[in-house]
Amino acid sequence: MRASVTTIEPNGHFCSDCAVRGFAVCASLDPEELREFEHLGRRVHFAAGETVFSEEDITTSFYNLLEGVMRLYKLLPDGRRQIVGFALPGDFLGMNISDRHNFSADAIGAVTVCQFAKAPFGRFIEDRPHLLRRINELAIRELGQARDHMVLLGRRSADEKVATFLLGWRERLFSLKGSSNTVPLPMSRQDIADYLGLTIETVSRTFTKLERHGAIEILHGGISLRDPARVEALAAA
Repeated sequence: MRASVTTIEPNGHFCSDCAVRGFAVCASLDPEELREFEHLGRRVHFAAGETVFSEEDITTSFYNLLEGVMRLYKLLPDGRRQIVGFALPGDFLGMNISDRHNFSADAIGAVTVCQFAKAPFGRFIEDRPHLLRRINELAIRELGQARDHMVLLGRRSADEKVATFLLGWRERLFSLKGSSNTVPLPMSRQDIADYLGLTIETVSRTFTKLERHGAIEILHGGISLRDPARVEALAAA
């Protein structure tokens, strides 16, 4: 993956027009704190396929995703890729127990992040317990998503895995776009396969099978849930 950054905007003067502020890490800050907080970060734009950070790199920054979708993955000892998640706007990335990133993050399409240098960010949160609570809430949410992924990988059939993935992705998009049976899928079939522990051929066959049975309609860049009840029954099997 390429690692060049397309555009870096100067620090400050952008929190007021941030579309994800209401559900991002900074949601708990009052106006005065927000004015100080916005000078800690800078907006960085990545083109599709660019690497935001890499596994085992020393953690020097944290990232609040503002626009776009990122794939989060680990490389296995045999060279295979295991996708561990997909980040959406409002997700906060980079905080971990160790001083190194424990997974890599790439931009699926064009991505904009708010980047915070680790040391100033750490000083800012020291005497703000409400911000620490907010970070804890996001960490608990991330842990829940990791548990759901473990359960998903343990499911028996490809039908169950794909159905569960589609419903889970639609649920995550709900807070951003509202309720809809049209589910955008910016990630590739290979990405989905690497997330579900399947081959790309199995994922493609399963999508075709679900469409043939009237459960979904395959669209350019996504799917439409034609029979949500059928998909939910598969996911609950």
